[in-house]
Amino acid sequence: MSKNYENTKIMHVINGEFFSGAERVQDILAMCLPDYGYEMGFACIKPGKFSACRNSTVPIFETFMKSKFDLAPAWEVAKIVKQGNYSLLHTHTPRAALIGRVAAWLSGVPLVHHVHSPTTRDTESVWRNRMNSLIEQLSLVGVSRLIPVSKSLEFYLKKQGWPEKRIAMVANGVVTPDALPVRDAPGPEWVIGSVALFRPRKGTEVLIQALASLRQAGRPIRLRAVGPFETVEYEKTIKEMADRLGVGDMIDWIGFAQNVNAEFTKMDILVLPSLFGEGMPMVILEAMATGVPVVASDVEGIPEVLEHGKSGLVVPAGDVKQLAAVIAELIDNKYDWRAMREDAYQLQTASFSDYSMAKGVARVYDLILDPAHH
Repeated sequence: MSKNYENTKIMHVINGEFFSGAERVQDILAMCLPDYGYEMGFACIKPGKFSACRNSTVPIFETFMKSKFDLAPAWEVAKIVKQGNYSLLHTHTPRAALIGRVAAWLSGVPLVHHVHSPTTRDTESVWRNRMNSLIEQLSLVGVSRLIPVSKSLEFYLKKQGWPEKRIAMVANGVVTPDALPVRDAPGPEWVIGSVALFRPRKGTEVLIQALASLRQAGRPIRLRAVGPFETVEYEKTIKEMADRLGVGDMIDWIGFAQNVNAEFTKMDILVLPSLFGEGMPMVILEAMATGVPVVASDVEGIPEVLEHGKSGLVVPAGDVKQLAAVIAELIDNKYDWRAMREDAYQLQTASFSDYSMAKGVARVYDLILDPAHH
């Protein structure tokens, strides 16, 4: 156990309204970083699900950011940083970067920014993407380091003109719950899992069309969809589409689940048909850690994790036919379900663990705060 009083304190400024991929990264870092000499605190600027769902017990400060350009929380965060003796600020979204930049300047500490997805293609709205990208770029003037979560995001940042010496790639990592759980090969009915904050870029339409095509081919399958919808309108659109295609009765909408690992035990495969905007999805790593084979689209950081036919199956984004075909081939044993889950589990424990991620982030802090030792 590390001696807490010797640890250097880092303040993470986060949104906090959701508890999906980026928030799980933040929570895991809070639990693992003490082993590498760093203590964390959280400043939430849009308090919500995060404080209720997290597993970490580090201090959490709630400061409300009333609108996109409300800078008032920056003064509050700066005060907490000074009083609590925090040595560095770490942000995770364009909105948090804006607050973090001002707070870092007011408190005289360095700023690190985590890049979880490409800001220029993070939402369906071109205008919102441009706006967020502009805010992010302005907020990151003078940032000490950018931490992209995948090689594709590292490439994206270089293309945006960031100098190489400011970029330190750290792959996402997740907790490996236990030894690989023993499971029988699925059948006769296969349960296809989907875990997401459901919004247009997640490709849910593609998955529902693929379901319809698999049903027409007489495949006994169900879809278990775990996670909330981003908006009520989008939920209505998707559910109407499922009914129209005759697959509404094959889908179990579970909604938000705090314990995602418990959900994985009920799935035979996980499908993530994202269209764009993925850094390195935590949900893929979590499925690998619990031995659930993954079928995902070839966007951004996904092919860096999944090797087609070995540790997972990769299909072209937006291709309904390919997605349905690959799922059918897996059901027909063209791919070895057991070998695939073994491979994926080994890869996750070796390269995408909670500790490999925390160690990478700690190394970035060391370089900034203690360059003499490097």
